[in-house]
Amino acid sequence: MNKEYWEERYISNEIGWDVGKITTPLKEYIDQIENKALKILIPGAGIGHEFDYLIEKGFTNITVIDIAEQPLESLKKRKPKHIKSFIQADFFDVDKTFDLVIEQTFFCALNPELRTKYVTQMHSLLKENGKLAGLFFDFPLTEVGPPFGGSEEEYLTLFSEKFKIRKLERAYNSIKPRKDRELFFIFEKK
Repeated sequence: MNKEYWEERYISNEIGWDVGKITTPLKEYIDQIENKALKILIPGAGIGHEFDYLIEKGFTNITVIDIAEQPLESLKKRKPKHIKSFIQADFFDVDKTFDLVIEQTFFCALNPELRTKYVTQMHSLLKENGKLAGLFFDFPLTEVGPPFGGSEEEYLTLFSEKFKIRKLERAYNSIKPRKDRELFFIFEKK
C-alpha cells in the first residue's frame, strides 16, 4: 500500500471510507475546542472534510499530509488560499510538531505491521501534552484491508506506554454504517 496504491484508489474512485462530510464524532469534538490557534495535523486526510470543517470553524494553523497527490489537488482547488497547508509526503517522514493530531481512518488504512511505528511517530509529532484524538475501528483485526480492524485491548497495549489514555470508548454518535464499530479516543503525549 504505497503511493501508487493510494493514487489508484483515488483515480478509480474506490474511496469507500469517504462519507462526503466530516463525521459526527469528529465534528462534535472539534466544536468543543476553544483555542483556534492550535497547531493541528490531519494525516492521510484524503478529500479533507475535517480540514474544511476546521477552516469553517475558524482554526488557522492546520497541516494536511497525504501520500497521494490526487486528494491534495482536490483540496488545493477547493481551498486555494490554503495551499501551504497541504503536504504530499509519507507520514513517517514528517518531522514537525503539533498540538493536536486528528485521526480519521488513517490508522486503520496502514498495514498492521506499521502500528508500533505509527505510535512512535505520533509521539514524536506531538508537542509536550499534545493530543491525538479521533476514531479507531472496533472490529476483529483482518488480514485483508484496508480497513484493518482492531480492538480496545490492542489500542491500550499499543498506546499506553507513550500516551495517557484520556478517553477510549464506543462512539455513541457514529454514522449509521459504522454504528457499534468505532471507538472515540483522546490520547495525551506522556
